[in-house]
Amino acid sequence: MGRIALLPDEVASQVAAGEVIERPASVVKELVENSVDAGAGRIEVSIARGGASVIRVVDDGIGMDRDDALLSLERHATSKIRTGQDLARIQTLGFRGEALPSIASISRFRLSTRPRDALEGTEILVNGGKIESVKASGEAPGTQIEVRSLFYNLPARRKFLRSENTEASHIQHQLSLQAIGHPNVGFVSIRDQRIVFQAPPAGTLAERIQDLRGSELFEQLLEIQPEPADGITISGFVARPGVSRSTKVEQILFVNGRAVENVTVQHGLREGYHTALMKGQYPVTFLFLEMDPEAVDVNVHPAKREVRFREPDAIRNAVAETIRRTLETDRRRWSQAFHKPASATRAPDPAQRAPLTDSAPPLIPPSEQFALRRDWAEFNSLGTRSRASDVPEQIGVPPASGVPGPFDAPLPPDFNQPGVPAEAPNFHPKSTHEFKILGVLGKLYILMENGEGLVLVDQHAAHERILFEKLRHQMESEGVPTQRLLIPLTVNVAPKDYDWITTNAPTLERMGFAMEPFGNSTLKIDGIPQFFRTEDPSVAIRQLVDELRSMTTTTSRLRMGEDVIAKTVCRHAIKANDDLRRPEVEKLLNDLMSCDLPYCCPHGRPTMIQIGYGELEKKFGRKV
Repeated sequence: MGRIALLPDEVASQVAAGEVIERPASVVKELVENSVDAGAGRIEVSIARGGASVIRVVDDGIGMDRDDALLSLERHATSKIRTGQDLARIQTLGFRGEALPSIASISRFRLSTRPRDALEGTEILVNGGKIESVKASGEAPGTQIEVRSLFYNLPARRKFLRSENTEASHIQHQLSLQAIGHPNVGFVSIRDQRIVFQAPPAGTLAERIQDLRGSELFEQLLEIQPEPADGITISGFVARPGVSRSTKVEQILFVNGRAVENVTVQHGLREGYHTALMKGQYPVTFLFLEMDPEAVDVNVHPAKREVRFREPDAIRNAVAETIRRTLETDRRRWSQAFHKPASATRAPDPAQRAPLTDSAPPLIPPSEQFALRRDWAEFNSLGTRSRASDVPEQIGVPPASGVPGPFDAPLPPDFNQPGVPAEAPNFHPKSTHEFKILGVLGKLYILMENGEGLVLVDQHAAHERILFEKLRHQMESEGVPTQRLLIPLTVNVAPKDYDWITTNAPTLERMGFAMEPFGNSTLKIDGIPQFFRTEDPSVAIRQLVDELRSMTTTTSRLRMGEDVIAKTVCRHAIKANDDLRRPEVEKLLNDLMSCDLPYCCPHGRPTMIQIGYGELEKKFGRKV
């Protein structure tokens, strides 16, 4: 007798339901998406005991007649697609025809629906996948679905449910996602007969975000100006640098109106925010990608959380470039407000415009200037040493006689004492973002005033950012030097990493790596970038691959050397208790506002923070 047998329909339905319905939040997601597809203008979701006891979803969509209502409970019955070609251009949230039969097979299920032009509706009761009754009903136009005793016939799955509060929070998250993704639809959330939130239909995404997340967070967001490119349009809001979370829960992404999670987009976000966030922090984003449905595959997983892009590199580049452009627009706004025309300033105080004298402390003390010259010269001399001789050089071996020494390379311009303007302008606020310098607090924090309140600038972090960008730009202009190894290394890598490295060999060569295939999944490394400091290059190469995968085609080829640059400038930037004169403060602030990313230091710490008048008034008890 054969060992293979067909599963009973009841068991097969429960197995299939396990792929679609993981927890009560999955039920809410599927039902709400069906309501959105049905053209609902208002969706009400009620739950009891975290959704394990009752989930009720009511909408005012187009509804179904009796035949369609019965057919909707059959597996793979759907109104969204007709042929296999339709799978390549899906434009609805649902399409698989699995949600309703899966939910009905693991619960006590009630469906009541009525088309808008019908005199009566249809009510269907299902118990564990078996239809118990079908009768007419007098419900309002639209569809009402009630799910009771979820997983009652799957006790093993029911045991895996978390506490009521945990399950309710997952449901709340799903409703929030759908409300953000569809601001034109009104949402009502009810838990245990208490209203959790009401979100009336909003005219814009901005209104919906303020309704759900509050004005305080919204004020920290930057709106993306859509610029279609290569068939991709990106819109939404992203957070200013420094506004981040310790998890990715606030990285909200929609692709053609569908809430998804995608590693490619996450890599693009990280690239766009490069050095703008501290390690382990993730930006707050409300990102909407619109593209040709044929360029994205949503038929990857029954839960439809994952998608695949036909050209992931193009998506990653587009996301990174959009983030950089949005941050740059905000930077220019602040920079233009800071660098006001001279006609907008008052006559300076003679005591404040006194030029620096020899006794005035420089931005970089002489001893630190010497050390920075030495460190920077080492960067420059590395490439000279590599080109001076064809003899392979071992890591750490000093240069041969006649080769330029580490102190012969000139320091980049503007790294000496910064020039002092002939007259130091006295800043005063005329618009909401113009600045007035008030002084220096504790020989560390520069105090400024603008139309929104108080601005504090960390002089050490600010100088770090200035030095970092100057060093990086100088290295980019001179190229990445390669240091030849005395004894080549052989590194075994995973097959997928090996294929990736060989495909991107030209890019790695421009970054200073000299490597070539050396057998099956083995690489021979003849040289590494001079700044690539590590005791075990073979281990570092494996880590390098993971880092490089997240980079875009426009990524600086010196990315792997930025940690070294950041450590160098951290040692030589002005410190706390370094006393700065007024012209030095102004020079520091002008240089900071001219940086590509003035909001944070290379380590992701903020260089400046804003304390609004509203917060100050609360501190002083002027308002609640």
